[in-house]
Amino acid sequence: MKILVTGATGYIGKRIIPLLVNEGHEVVCAVRDKLRVNEHYLKEEHIEIVEVDFLNIDSLNNIPKDIDIVYYLIHSMSNTSKDFESLERQCAINFKTYIETTQATQVIYLSGITNEENLSKHLQSRKNVEEALASKIYALTTFKAGIIVGSGSSSFEIIRDLVEKLPIMIAPKWLNTKTQPIAVRDVLAYLNGAKNNKSVFNKSYDIFGPEILTYKEMLLQFAKARKLKRYILTVPIMTPKLSSYWLYFVTSTSYKLASTLIDSMGIQIIGNPSDINKILDVKPMKYKEAVELAFEKIEQNSIVSSWKDSMISSGRLKNSMHKYINVPKFGCFRDYKELKVSDEENTLNKVWSIGGETGWYYGTFLWKIRGYLDKLVGGIGLRRGRTNPTELHVGDALDFWRVIFADKSKGKLLLYAEMKLPGEAWLEFKVEDGYLKQTATFRPRGIAGRLYWYSVAPFHILIFNGMIKKLANSNN
Repeated sequence: MKILVTGATGYIGKRIIPLLVNEGHEVVCAVRDKLRVNEHYLKEEHIEIVEVDFLNIDSLNNIPKDIDIVYYLIHSMSNTSKDFESLERQCAINFKTYIETTQATQVIYLSGITNEENLSKHLQSRKNVEEALASKIYALTTFKAGIIVGSGSSSFEIIRDLVEKLPIMIAPKWLNTKTQPIAVRDVLAYLNGAKNNKSVFNKSYDIFGPEILTYKEMLLQFAKARKLKRYILTVPIMTPKLSSYWLYFVTSTSYKLASTLIDSMGIQIIGNPSDINKILDVKPMKYKEAVELAFEKIEQNSIVSSWKDSMISSGRLKNSMHKYINVPKFGCFRDYKELKVSDEENTLNKVWSIGGETGWYYGTFLWKIRGYLDKLVGGIGLRRGRTNPTELHVGDALDFWRVIFADKSKGKLLLYAEMKLPGEAWLEFKVEDGYLKQTATFRPRGIAGRLYWYSVAPFHILIFNGMIKKLANSNN
């Protein structure tokens, strides 16, 4: 079959594409920017990449007409637009209008559990999208999931941050809210099993794990799985805003995502039972088992996707990464250094391992201070780390940078800064002709940008000199 996957660069999209390809299907990936696509997809003969912006009706013509099934995996947890609800609904309407002109017989939509009367803005938006997707031309299958647990998921990483960093937590009262977490493996089993299955046509199902847990119980079970002793005291005094700041400063999430999560975490997420497990022969695993499986993936360095790699924090890069590949030359400050390398392969491996747990090879404590200052002014800081310790792909998050270009065969890595800056910044590494060439570029915005560059220049001299020496020397 020919299957269209929207949200192909998102957390679930990245995970379902390999499953479909392995089954022998032709997969069409709809993305806003081809440069965000994993380079492996570009080489895969069974994958076709099309650029589509679902708010731009004309761009939908890039989608082939001969598709059989569609996965609708588009939604935002951190849209900065105040009107994101109407935008998400319009995306769904535009999508439906076009898909009805194709050969598609089924659309599979992943939503969130929406059984409560009072829903958060994002859960209400997902409910509205489901209504907008309903069609008389194609069959709609909707799966409504609770908290998704898996390596790289936002909920998993946030819980991990809290548990591993805080032995004693004075936490908001919403930790007593009940939910039904589900393993990402089980979510994929439902999504994959539903395709071309007429028994689930034009039906909606809640999907969830076998346990009803409070967020507090999830934290404590997570700690037990990690063999950690943790104590949690919930207090009623934390307002939603204070709770958002609490998550923001303790975890790797952005403030916008933190506030969105807080908005949803105050609402009970309990699914309605159905016969879907029997229909698709899925036996959802328990929460602790899902956590242990996630850590197996982490230890094997086999995380397929991460919420951090969906560019949720960067409004500037959201739709136009291609604009930032060509680093500007005019009106910019540059710090250029080159050094002869003793072992090109060793240097490349070091470059591809930079950041995250590895650190920045020189003055890592200064990078940490810069990340902390970024957090204080509402930035993302360093806590995002990286998805894989040795591999980098276009679109990956790397501390407070974003990977714009990564081609190891060409010896080039280009990063774009997502920290709060009075301007724009790039960091480029290139290994060629026996030399490592390291370039930091900053395009200032107004007087503030120029003052910023001059104020950090002394630190740049120290950090960048030390970093290139460590990268170029095979003995370090």
